Amino acid sequence: MSTDRDYSFRPMEESDLDAVMAVEVRAFSHPWTRGIFAGCLKPGYSCWVIEKGSRLIGHGVLSAAAGEAHLLNITVSPETQGLGIGRDFLQHFLDIALGVKAETLFLEVRPSNLPAIHLYESMGFNELGRRKNYYPSVEGREDCLIMAYTIEGEALWND
Repeated sequence: MSTDRDYSFRPMEESDLDAVMAVEVRAFSHPWTRGIFAGCLKPGYSCWVIEKGSRLIGHGVLSAAAGEAHLLNITVSPETQGLGIGRDFLQHFLDIALGVKAETLFLEVRPSNLPAIHLYESMGFNELGRRKNYYPSVEGREDCLIMAYTIEGEALWND
């Protein structure tokens, strides 16, 4: 991660939900609901936001248990996409997964979200499978790609 970035990560709070929703509805045709994010603020989830100055520009949710981590949501505001912020945020979540000794980080993505797929592949994620007709879409239903990153060679676990 670059140390000269002009944005920072911090844990999500309930008071962030209006700003989270403002980004979520601009980023996705079928966004998560406020209730889903509120539920994720409970124990068992790692919820984060990205701030640039006093403005929230992204958010994400990770769940980890039993040697696995699942990146449930990672979102960067449309006007700040393509600047490397998503890559830094994904690395942040990989670091969290490592910290909880997860062996694999899983995520799901729409096949139509080519920029996200390219990012995930460039960071070492591989496609494991596909769920047919999983996501709602403007044209009916869309498949879901299941991708995974295997966390290997991390000597910290053996210390």
